[in-house]
Amino acid sequence: MKFPTIAAALALVSASTAAIAQSDAQPEFRPEAVRAHVEFLADDLLEGRDAGTRGYDIAARYVATRFEALGLKPAADGGWYQQVPFVEMKLKARDSAAITIGNTRFANAGDVLIGAETSEARDAMQGEVVFVGFGLDKPELGFDDYAGLDVKGKIVAVLSGAPKGTPSEIGAHLASEKNKMAAARGAIGVISIQTLERQKLRPWARTVQFADEPDIAWADAAGKAHSDTPEIRFTATLNTPAADALFKGAPKTLSTILAQADKKGGKPKGFALKSVVKMEREVQQRRFTSPNVVAVLPGSDPALAGEYVLLMAHLDHEGVKGDAKDGDKIYNGAMDNAAGIATMLEVARAMAAAPDKPKRPVVFAAVTAEEDGLLGSEYLARHPLTKDGKVVGVVNLDMPILLYDFTDVIAFGAEHSTLGPITAKAAASAGVKLSPDPLPQEGLFTRSDHYRFVQQGIPSIFLMTGFANGGEKAFQSFLSTHYHRVSDQIDLPFNWDASAKFAKINYLIAKAIADAPIAPRWYAGSFFGDTFAAAQEKAPATRAGK
Repeated sequence: MKFPTIAAALALVSASTAAIAQSDAQPEFRPEAVRAHVEFLADDLLEGRDAGTRGYDIAARYVATRFEALGLKPAADGGWYQQVPFVEMKLKARDSAAITIGNTRFANAGDVLIGAETSEARDAMQGEVVFVGFGLDKPELGFDDYAGLDVKGKIVAVLSGAPKGTPSEIGAHLASEKNKMAAARGAIGVISIQTLERQKLRPWARTVQFADEPDIAWADAAGKAHSDTPEIRFTATLNTPAADALFKGAPKTLSTILAQADKKGGKPKGFALKSVVKMEREVQQRRFTSPNVVAVLPGSDPALAGEYVLLMAHLDHEGVKGDAKDGDKIYNGAMDNAAGIATMLEVARAMAAAPDKPKRPVVFAAVTAEEDGLLGSEYLARHPLTKDGKVVGVVNLDMPILLYDFTDVIAFGAEHSTLGPITAKAAASAGVKLSPDPLPQEGLFTRSDHYRFVQQGIPSIFLMTGFANGGEKAFQSFLSTHYHRVSDQIDLPFNWDASAKFAKINYLIAKAIADAPIAPRWYAGSFFGDTFAAAQEKAPATRAGK
């Protein structure tokens, strides 16, 4: 235990709070306060903050005490913590699961990866297989992969991702909905086949490293693992040898299909396969709880008391892993996402201490199990704490790369709602410009906690430090060298002045949402607004919103 580090963190934060409370000036954002939070949250004492562990609970307690010190109010019925029940499902052993295609058995972690999501200790099934192209069922958008195919009671084989040329955010969303589309057509299993593009981005040797990772879901009121697609009894991913066996005797070879899918706009047509697939597995379950830490700053306008602004960041990281090299097994998660939590706490301090309180109430949430599939945020989105009120806008803080003096930011979601102009104005006031997404292939808008609120129809924004002024080199270096590695720790060359600037921008965004006369609205014609909030009133589309 590193008591000097802990004491320093608490002392610095307390000092900064007192300084603001005694001043009527505009909020000051102190680099040393952000650093103090990161130093504590990324300390070895917390053992990587994996959801459901002692280290995470220490981090949760730390955040709750900071909320209390700032004078915020508990937002959950039981206080600061919204306890989230989880079910962990894990294959009993790597080779305790297998897929048999024809007469060939493929053991898990060889040329197949089999999901563990089931309520059964022993599970087996078999079925005919239908290839359904990319497995997208949105005719109104030009994706009609199930046309003319009968998949009821069968297993579907789908290509990974979406056709080349599909707008990245839309493609990422559609890819995440494939199981739902399959279930709606009556399928009972989904097998994914990697496209050539996917194979380049993540070779099989890298993919198979995750064979020992469990599937985790939050538990419903009956204590069962929640699933949007209980009809889908298993999922699996195939490497080339297993995929070739699946396509044996098919009207088209797998190589022909992959070549077609590798062309812009390529949409291979589906057909029934001759192979019958049998799946078998043994699964063990573990139940645990892990809290979202939630607080609220009441608004100053009674007429807006039912409209909440949510500022959130995920508190968890990867924990302790046995496969780390050089003896260090603790994934401290300094940038991912102690930096996001530290930013949120600094914004909360500034907002609580400022003389002009926000008109709308602001909820601050440190959510759990983001690394397990955005689970804590999904639970919060589906079990809101606003009672008769509602969340009207979300600002998410996830892994800001605070290694350089950033001069631009990327605002994911800005083009979809009236949060865009608010964000642009906030950034400009800090001397920072908005830049377009430099990594469209990553589909980042759909890959962080705010997206669970987007799926509930709530306009959301997520900022990333930009690529100008050395940002691209710093960002790419972090991703290739430190992201989800033990080296994401406090000895990285943080630019703490940049952390204060990032906090200021997010404060200005949240404050502007809270004080705006009209709550955020989706733009007319936004894919996400039309998909998740069809009945809501839309704002007229503008050039900035298209």
